Amino acid sequence: MVYGNPTHERLQLNEESLWAGSKINNNNPKAFKALPELQKELFGSQYKNALKLAEECFLGTPPNIRSYQPLGDLYIDFDWKTNPENYTRELNLRTGIASTRFTVDGKHFIEEVFVSAPDNKLVIHIISTDGGLIKASFKLSRERDAIVKTVNNNTIHLTGQIVDADDVKTGPGGKHMRFAGELRIFTSDGKTTAKNDILSVNNTKEVLASLTASTDYSIKFLDCDTTKDPDSECKSILDSSDKKNISELKQRHLKEYQNLFNRMSLSFGEDSLALKSTDERLDAVRSGGVDNGLISLYFQFGRYLLMSSSRSPGVLPTNLQGIWNKDMNAPWNSDFHTNINLQMNYWPAEVCNLTETTIPLTSFLEKLTVPGAVTAKEMYGTSGWTIHHLTDPFGRTGVADGVWGITPMDGPWMTFPVYEHYLFTKDTSFLRNEAYPLMKGSAEFVLGFLVESPEGYLVTNPSHSPENNFKEKGEISALTYAATTDIEIVTALFNNCIEASQILGTDKKFADRLKAAIKNLPPVSKKL
Repeated sequence: MVYGNPTHERLQLNEESLWAGSKINNNNPKAFKALPELQKELFGSQYKNALKLAEECFLGTPPNIRSYQPLGDLYIDFDWKTNPENYTRELNLRTGIASTRFTVDGKHFIEEVFVSAPDNKLVIHIISTDGGLIKASFKLSRERDAIVKTVNNNTIHLTGQIVDADDVKTGPGGKHMRFAGELRIFTSDGKTTAKNDILSVNNTKEVLASLTASTDYSIKFLDCDTTKDPDSECKSILDSSDKKNISELKQRHLKEYQNLFNRMSLSFGEDSLALKSTDERLDAVRSGGVDNGLISLYFQFGRYLLMSSSRSPGVLPTNLQGIWNKDMNAPWNSDFHTNINLQMNYWPAEVCNLTETTIPLTSFLEKLTVPGAVTAKEMYGTSGWTIHHLTDPFGRTGVADGVWGITPMDGPWMTFPVYEHYLFTKDTSFLRNEAYPLMKGSAEFVLGFLVESPEGYLVTNPSHSPENNFKEKGEISALTYAATTDIEIVTALFNNCIEASQILGTDKKFADRLKAAIKNLPPVSKKL
C-alpha cells in the first residue's frame, strides 16, 4: 500500500504466504462418535441439546487459527528545504502504477511505484523532471520477530521468524515461519550511504529502488519447508533483475499487466467527470448525482484487486484482506473464508476475462483435499474430502471459531469456481486431471454424509445456512438439517459431476448413483 506522503512516505509491505501458526490436525476426536446423537437431537428439534453437544464434540481442537501478517513497512523520509506543493496522487488502473507528483522550490518530482510480476519485485522510481535534487533516507521495519540491517551502501536486509506463544485456542507456540525481505537502491550518480540500518541518498536527480520478499512456506506440503532459504531467495530474485533500468522494468511490467487488464472494458458513454478526483466524485454520488464513469472505474478496480493478489508467480489464492492487510492480528485473521468470501473473490475471474487468476485457487484446493480427506474420515466416517467455513495455508479443515463453523458443504461449494473454469475454457485436460478429481472426491464425501430424515428424504445433518439463524417454537438455532443452501449445493455438485463424467466418458456407475441420490433429496420450496 502506497500512502503517497511527499515528506514522510510509507509503503506498507506484504508477502502472500507470511502467516503465523503451524500445521496441525484440528479435527475434534469426539465428533464421529457423537455424530448419531447430534443428528438425533436435530431431527427431534432439540436445539439446545444439539448446541451443547456440538460445542463439546465438534469444535476444532484447537478451535481458532492464527493470522496472516504483513511483512513490514518501508519508510522514505525526504529532506526538503521547503514544503512540497502542487501535490497529486493516483493509481492508474490501466498501468498498475501508483504515482505521486509535487513541486519543491519550483522543481517537479515524481514517485512511481509498481509491483512487477515478471521480476517478482516492488519497484520504486523517484525522479526530478527538471533538475531538482533528491535527499532522502530509506528504512525497513517490522514491529516484531525481525532483524533489519544494512548489508552495504545500497542494500537493506530484513530477516525474521514468527514466534507464536502457546495458546489453547490457536495451537502450540514456538518458532514457526521464516521470512526475509531485501531492498536495493541505485541512484543516477551512485551517491548512497549506510548508517544505523538506514540507507541515504544525497542530492541526486534519480533514485531506483527494488524490494522483494520470501518465506519458507511450501504449498506442496501446506507447511514450512526447512530446506528453503528465504534470505537466499531474496538475493537471487534481485540479482536476476538488478541490471535492468527503469525503462526495461516498466516495459516488462506493462506487457504482462496490460495483457490481462486490457482484455475487457466497460463503458456507459463518455466519462465527463474523468478529470475530477475520486473523492469529489464519491461526494457527488452521495449527494444524489449520477456518475456512470465512476461505476466503470469501480468495476475495473475490482479486476485490479483480483489480478494483483492471485496470479503467477504467486502460490496462494487471495484471502480476506488480500495482500493489503496491515495488521499483525487482522480482522477475521485475514483468512480463507470458504462459506462464501473465497468464492466471491473469484466471481470476476471468468466473466471478467481473468481466467489465469484461478490457477492459485485450484492448486490450493488440490492440496486441501489431503487434510480434507482426514476431516471427512475422522469427523463423519466418510470417504472423499471436505472443509468447513474457513482455512489457512497450513490446511486446517476441521470446524473453526464456533458452531457456526459446522458447514460441511463448504468443500462442495468450493468446487464450483473450479468447474466454472472448465465451462469457460472448455479445457478437457484440465477437467480430467484437476477439476473432476476434486469434484468427484467432494461428491463421494456428500454421498457418505447424507442421511435419511424422518420425512424420508436424503438430507445433510448437521447443517447450517452460513450466518443465518432461525426460530422454531420460540427457540433460536443456527444448527438444523437439510438447510436449503445445502440442498442447492448438493444438487449442483451432483449435476456438475454427472455432466463432467459424460464429457469425459467415465464413471457411469458413479454418475448413476448421483442421479439416484438427487431423486431422494428434499424439494426446495419457493414459499416464504
